[in-house]
Amino acid sequence: MSNILAENLSDKSVMGSDGTELGLLHNITMNVKSGKLHDLIVDPDENVPTHAIDFDVDEQGRFRVPVHRVQAVKDYIVVKR
Repeated sequence: MSNILAENLSDKSVMGSDGTELGLLHNITMNVKSGKLHDLIVDPDENVPTHAIDFDVDEQGRFRVPVHRVQAVKDYIVVKR
């Protein structure tokens, strides 16, 4: 995957590989010491049935999508479902 500036990811739509629109990227978690990225924090789309999503959910109801599940970053961030 090519390098992408974080500022270009702000509020980008996140879509599952099955075509489900999951929501908007809220933040990305990382290990400060190593610089390794951990999770995409996604504000869920109001039409997504959260019980049908197989990602962990944080205290605010946001999806925690492991970075290793990102398949593509173009118009959407596409994640493996």
